[in-house]
Amino acid sequence: MYKNIVIFGENGAIGGALCDHYAQNKDNHIFAVSRSATSQASKNREHLQIDFNDEESIQKCCSIIFKKSPPDTIIVTNGALHIGEQLPEKSLKDISRGYMVSIFDINVIIPALVMKHILPMMPRDHSFKFAALSARVGSISDNQLGGWYSYRASKSALNMMIKTASIECTRRNPKSVIVGLHPGTVSSDLSAPFQKNVAKDKLFTPQQSAQHLAEVVNDLIPEDTGNVFAWDGQRIEP
Repeated sequence: MYKNIVIFGENGAIGGALCDHYAQNKDNHIFAVSRSATSQASKNREHLQIDFNDEESIQKCCSIIFKKSPPDTIIVTNGALHIGEQLPEKSLKDISRGYMVSIFDINVIIPALVMKHILPMMPRDHSFKFAALSARVGSISDNQLGGWYSYRASKSALNMMIKTASIECTRRNPKSVIVGLHPGTVSSDLSAPFQKNVAKDKLFTPQQSAQHLAEVVNDLIPEDTGNVFAWDGQRIEP
């Protein structure tokens, strides 16, 4: 069965692995969206260039996607745990305006703008799934360790954006599913400074992560909308 799949952030570790995973099914058509292409296009993979800092570029990209057909699955993989050499804040004294703004821009504003421009274009009777990469540390009830102020707060804010968008979309399209996904700890540039204390069986390759996430997305039903799910399909409490 033909499926139209959109992956925002193709040049990231998880985004690229998701593109590869879905492209294995020749009946899928993949829109791989990123600032610059990092892999070769194929018969069922189409690259779209985007400037995530330019809302007009996001809007144009979404319009191009719909010229083919409405997407069935949309996954936003953009995210940042740290910026350059500056690591997540361990204490209040480490908070800085510039760093916090940068983290919120990547983790909240970019996914929100993608939602703004792609979700209202979905036909009212079209079943679809939209997911954005979140994190378990965005759960307020699960926070027992503290620290990582900007990252935690940005993922909590993203989860609220997802919940609020899900309510609006359900009113218009009861078949819609809008969720957050926690990929676990994936071996990538994002997690590199923090892998030392991760158990080997809990440190996933991008390919393993893509397999896990695709399975979770595949099993989603409309009643799941507005929630955040971990890589193993377990719902994460707010």
